[in-house]
Amino acid sequence: MAYKRDLHDFLRFCGREGIHELAELDSHAVRRFAAESHRLGLSPRSIARRLSSLRSFLSFAVQAGLISSNVAINVQAPKPSRRLPNTLDVDQVASLLALEGEKPLTVRDRAILELLYSSGLRLSELIGLDLNDLDLNDRTVRVTGKGQKMRVVPVGKLAAEAIQAWLKVRSALAGSDEKAFFVSQRGGRLAARTVQARLKKWALARGAPMGVHPHMLRHSFASHLLESSGNLRAIQELLGHASISTTQVYTHLDFQHLARIYDQSHPRARRRKD
Repeated sequence: MAYKRDLHDFLRFCGREGIHELAELDSHAVRRFAAESHRLGLSPRSIARRLSSLRSFLSFAVQAGLISSNVAINVQAPKPSRRLPNTLDVDQVASLLALEGEKPLTVRDRAILELLYSSGLRLSELIGLDLNDLDLNDRTVRVTGKGQKMRVVPVGKLAAEAIQAWLKVRSALAGSDEKAFFVSQRGGRLAARTVQARLKKWALARGAPMGVHPHMLRHSFASHLLESSGNLRAIQELLGHASISTTQVYTHLDFQHLARIYDQSHPRARRRKD
């Protein structure tokens, strides 16, 4: 009974505040209740639920004629903190991408992983690529992103080499009339779940951290590029983000990295050994 518990907690708060009548309640008290909930460690979602319970109760009180207005109606809960994406460090990426073997599926998988990391593609963008989307002379790939928006992004040298190797063996899997760039063992366009399963297989074989998924390579691409260049606007274009605010999550990752370097390197930050 979350509703009952929320109201009980609010009444206890009112008691501590010296509020004994509903008529004495104002929006400032409701905001203090929300702030106290935050200090107690409640999540933004729990605080939002508390405020929703309170608004419902006060709406009932207004209808019953006990109070003239609902003072909680415009009080908002804090926004949930944005969850930072998981990334691999540069060494972990290098280890993951060092696939060994020359079988067509291995060569294909190497090209897939290199391209995901080199160009920051979404999984849906990767499996949607056609043969005419790659230009290895210019080392670019034409991508169809969210909302059918097109963008052209560069392809790194190692990714281009892996792609060229894949093109040499692609005919062993694909029919002559198949336009999909990456194909399955049966010769048709590759499915997202197949890429996920193959990445999981290689991550296990290469000793990568648990839970590696295709989007993690995109996150790693953005984080490493920001760390090297600091050009957030360029990264927004490369990722195909409509809003810079979506890209700004990577600045938090970059700050975490800088903070670790500071803690390890600054003479006033290093902890003294006992």
